Amino acid sequence: MHDRGLDAWPADGGVMPAPTPAQRQLVAGVAALTRWSRITSPEDRTAATAAARRAASRKWELQADPDGILTPDELAAAVDRLKKAHYRRMALRSAQARSGKGRTAA
Repeated sequence: MHDRGLDAWPADGGVMPAPTPAQRQLVAGVAALTRWSRITSPEDRTAATAAARRAASRKWELQADPDGILTPDELAAAVDRLKKAHYRRMALRSAQARSGKGRTAA
């Protein structure tokens, strides 16, 4: 018997209410884990994420050099600096959140 889980329609044929953000996150997590459970070799995992890695790399390159005038070495250095700034910004926000300074009043 196939378990349809969260994607099953109501038994009475009614309209399903829209899922909450938390429910959507859970469903997406189940889908991702199920997909990756079927991709077992490191080569297949690398191939499955190749397009996303290329797109992310291109995004960083366009942000660093929107006019396309930098040499490959200059571009690599600029991308590296952008990434360092991005991750330091994330670390700062994380530290602020942990200290309570990034929280809003409830």
